Amino acid sequence: MRDYISVAYSNERTPPTKYPSELAFYLYDRFCMNSDMVLLDVGCGRGEYLNEFTKLGLACSGVDISESMLLNISHTDISTGEFQYPDNTFDIVFHKSLIEHLPDWKNLMKETLRILKPGGRVIIMTPDWRSLMKVFYEDPTHVHPYDTTAIRDLLDIYGFKSIESDLFYQLPSAWRHNSIRAISRVLRTFLPVEIARATRIKFLRWSVELMVLGSGVKP
Repeated sequence: MRDYISVAYSNERTPPTKYPSELAFYLYDRFCMNSDMVLLDVGCGRGEYLNEFTKLGLACSGVDISESMLLNISHTDISTGEFQYPDNTFDIVFHKSLIEHLPDWKNLMKETLRILKPGGRVIIMTPDWRSLMKVFYEDPTHVHPYDTTAIRDLLDIYGFKSIESDLFYQLPSAWRHNSIRAISRVLRTFLPVEIARATRIKFLRWSVELMVLGSGVKP
């Protein structure tokens, strides 16, 4: 039986692009990372973001439920298992497109808090339920939707400080230009996400298919 990564993230279905590089640099810059920091990518999949953060100079490791040939990735049941790292190890813990796959977030958040250094930052990215509710369950492994309020409250429950939880456009041009964000906001008011997907036009799809970007700092 094939696992989720080999199906959903095969090179044929989701071929490699420069997006992981662009997103890693954006997050590196936005959250003032530097080459002295140690980062853990939880649910790292085929390691694209792990590799890009490494290229930016961070010392990186990964955790995934799927076994990997990459030497710096440990095989762990993220839903129930203890991560194989000591307390207070990481400056950054990064989860992208992970938490929505877990029936229960408690172990993930408990372990994230444990392995972060005091002053360390968690960065969570997950599909935005409000903009994706019509297509969210097209992925059979999606089990728990979130919006900006849910992610903000989750970080608050675990005592994180300096909490941010915002809608995030998956358009690198929108990160740099207010005019692009304005156009995307207009498109969201009248273009259904399922139609935007069907067009296969990336600008239309990613104008209406948003993520939540959440972050908090361990006291």
